[in-house]
Amino acid sequence: MVSVPIGNKKDITMRALECLSDVDYIICEELKPARRLLSEYKIQKELIPLNEHNEAETVPEVITLLKEGNNLALISDAGTPLFSDPGKFLVKRCIDLNIELSPLPGANSILPALITSGFDINSFYYYGWLSPKKDLRRNELLKLKSIKETIVIMETPYRLKSILADVKKIFGDNARIALAYKLTMPEETVFRGTVKNILGKIEKLNLKGEFVLIIDNKIKHSKRI
Repeated sequence: MVSVPIGNKKDITMRALECLSDVDYIICEELKPARRLLSEYKIQKELIPLNEHNEAETVPEVITLLKEGNNLALISDAGTPLFSDPGKFLVKRCIDLNIELSPLPGANSILPALITSGFDINSFYYYGWLSPKKDLRRNELLKLKSIKETIVIMETPYRLKSILADVKKIFGDNARIALAYKLTMPEETVFRGTVKNILGKIEKLNLKGEFVLIIDNKIKHSKRI
């Protein structure tokens, strides 16, 4: 299971390059992004697409290749595989069959967003992806409001403004957030401040891109003198 860059192609690790060069096959999420990525490193391998549309048919084929003694690498379109990406069923089958698994760590968006947020990250609550439906999403945010932690939320680029508007509605104008926008890319920006102010900036700049949203929802303890 090989982590690949989330944007900047220089974020590939030496272990990842060595592994991708040495394996017999590479299992990818989609063919086009995988070919584009591998061409950056001049790696040519037979690709096996594995996604939500073909997972049931493809996993037995992959297991057969593994049983025949082949080494395979699993990558996603970007970042760390299996994290909100296909592959969980394949990994479970490998565990059930005692097939050796090896995770190769590397680029991801969550930890960079957390460490640059400026918030207390000694503990945090990862929620992941909210519902695309507004009413369900607002109910999810309402439940999250009761969790007094630093909260991590992922979303698709085209819902950036609607997510911030919902956070503003549920958590209040002055809720403090950090918005890590297009991490590792030339346009990388981290917006810090109240959700009201940041929403205003996003609307003014008309931004749309990959992002991680961090909400500072921890209880603040006043110091005793």
